[in-house]
Amino acid sequence: MTRLLDNVRNGRFQRSLALVTAGGSVVTAAEIYLEHDRAGFGNRMMWWPVVLGPVGAVAGVAGACSERAAHTLLPVASLQGTYLHVRGIAHKPGGWAMARYNIEMGPPLFAPLLMSMVGGMGLVAAVLRREA
Repeated sequence: MTRLLDNVRNGRFQRSLALVTAGGSVVTAAEIYLEHDRAGFGNRMMWWPVVLGPVGAVAGVAGACSERAAHTLLPVASLQGTYLHVRGIAHKPGGWAMARYNIEMGPPLFAPLLMSMVGGMGLVAAVLRREA
């Protein structure tokens, strides 16, 4: 535990977390592709997270290489999945007024949690201190 805290204080953890974000984005993009393919890509918006998943990977690698990228690219790439599903539920007939039905029958609200978790790692990496 002391070693982990020392790595956070010295900035080594930011680079590691940025690289984990990159790897997690690739795995998540593959999973999203399989799930959206199963649904037949019935809506063109379903391609967005498949295409944007690698953006998270690029942002993660860039964040590991550059402190500036860690503070700009990682936060932007980290918020994409949940936003798209919340927006999708809002656009269903009845929107949030019929939340129970639209959450069950619309874009799965909790599916982006994996992407959000990967994105959360990116957000944490963005605010951590950088190694000198």
